[in-house]
Amino acid sequence: MTMYLRWLAKGAYAYALLALGAMLLAIMCCAWGLVALVLYPFLPAKAGRRVGRYGAMMGFRIFLDTMELAGAWRLRLDALDELADAGPLIIAPNHPGLLDAVLVISRLPNVACVMKATLLQNFLLAPGARLARYVRNDTLLKLIAHANDELRSGGQLLLFPEGTRTVGGPVGPFTEAVGALSRRTGIVVQTLFIETDSTFLCKGWRLKSRPDFPLEFAVRLGRRFDPPKDVRAFTADLERYFTRELGARAPGVALEGALAPQVATRDVRDVRG
Repeated sequence: MTMYLRWLAKGAYAYALLALGAMLLAIMCCAWGLVALVLYPFLPAKAGRRVGRYGAMMGFRIFLDTMELAGAWRLRLDALDELADAGPLIIAPNHPGLLDAVLVISRLPNVACVMKATLLQNFLLAPGARLARYVRNDTLLKLIAHANDELRSGGQLLLFPEGTRTVGGPVGPFTEAVGALSRRTGIVVQTLFIETDSTFLCKGWRLKSRPDFPLEFAVRLGRRFDPPKDVRAFTADLERYFTRELGARAPGVALEGALAPQVATRDVRDVRG
């Protein structure tokens, strides 16, 4: 009987955390969206970009910290602080779940997220994304044109090489967007590894599923690749590199100590590939 009551209590707590997280994120996005709607017509592009990105960073950081205090997860994101003042970069992480962009943006004050066109029509996300001048991903040619302007102005660009969340294996098939963008702009590619012990918000995760809180998320820096001459060969090399580095650490596999402080700073040195 005691075990059964504990199981019920654990389940109730998990669903309460899910409800809290969804409600908190929706309220914060809505509130910031209203502010962004007011500011967008009046702020010059440069000021709007700076205010929008700082607001997104702080909003996501408050959300993540609040949920960590509530016991939803344990985070190790310190490695991202190495990139805050690193200048123009194409930041290329793996993509295990829906929280990946939130994790990265929460630590970087001048990063533009490449977003699907459908997300830029979402009433919760669109106003803040427009103010921050996030980059619309509709066609590769338009993406390169917009991203080129962004990178040459000193910003950083967050672009997932898989194009969508991972389905099976360490990573899914890579698109050529990262390599094509790096070749066209001459900007280096900084790889990131996002690791988790859960399938929470991964591709195919069911909303009625109950996560086993607390979840664990860790981010570590990988190699920094020079702009390629051959985009197709670069993409194949990049995919092999991610597959080798992540290995068996697919979503749902234990992190084997990935939250230890030393892991967050592994591979920080600039290794040209």
